[in-house]
Parts: sequence; structure tokens; C-alpha cells
Amino acid sequence: MNSFLKPFEKSYLYKIVFVFIMFVYSLFTNAQVDKNSEIYKVLKANDSIIFDRAFNNCEVDKLELIIADDIEFYHDIVGVQNREEFIKAVKNNICSNPGTYTRKLVENSLEVHQLKNNGTIYGAIQKGKHDFYVKENNKIRKTGTAQFTHLWILENEKWKLKRVLSFDHKDATE
Repeated sequence: MNSFLKPFEKSYLYKIVFVFIMFVYSLFTNAQVDKNSEIYKVLKANDSIIFDRAFNNCEVDKLELIIADDIEFYHDIVGVQNREEFIKAVKNNICSNPGTYTRKLVENSLEVHQLKNNGTIYGAIQKGKHDFYVKENNKIRKTGTAQFTHLWILENEKWKLKRVLSFDHKDATE
């Protein structure tokens, strides 16, 4: 086999073709699910429950229904939280003054990658970017941006948020 490839090892065409093949292969092996798929729609709706309902509107009871009992929340600024600590932080910090803090998903940033075990979906990785805003003196201003990665597990045919990575928090540059 080495003798077959020998004439191509210095060829730019060979290298370009090889890189192209690897690129196409990576698209098919690491592709996110289609944005019109059921799993994408369900997890995007769950994102809305976490942020539009619980974070933005302080309906924390909605959050409690979709997070796992053994959730682990990893934040690059405030550290690690379990379920009780996470819910308490939302109630005592974000919801201490309802309507003050808002989170918005950055358009077209949401991705969902399904996880399978022998062909059966058992979970999904959801990632994206979001912006944060604060309302002060009846004016809304962007305070920052961050990335997130969520691990969702399918338990008894219901999606539960099991692990959260909240990272790359940056102050707004507006």
C-alpha cells in the first residue's frame, strides 16, 4: 500500500482531496440534528422553560419539573451547584426583583446533538450562546454574553436536564 501512495505524498492535489474527504466525513459524524426534528423542537421548548419562564419571568415551579434530581450546574464564575442550590440561586438572586434580569438566546446559535445507545436515543447535548440584560431606571441594557452546554437525559419518556456548563461569561461590549 505504501508504494501505491508514494507518488502522491508530495502532491498538493492529494492533500486537498484528503482534507476535503475528512471535512465531509466530520460533517456527517458530528452533525447536529435538523432544526425541524422533534428532538430539536422539544429541547428548544425546554430552553424556553428554563430561561423565558424561570429566569425571565420567575416561574421557578416550571423549572423544577424539567431538571433532574441529581443535576449538576457548573458555572465559570459562581462554581458548582446541585439541584437545591441551583433552584435557591434562581429564587434568591435572579427572582429577588422580578423583571430586572433577562436572558435572550442568540439567534441561530442553538445546536442539538443526540446521544444513542445501540441505536436508541437516551440523551442529547444542547449548546448555544445567550445574552443577558438588566432593567434599571426603566432602561434595558445588555450586561454580558456567555455560552452554555446542557446534557439532557430521557427518563421515563421525559427530558430531564442533568448537567449544565455555563461558561465564557463576558461583559457586554456595547
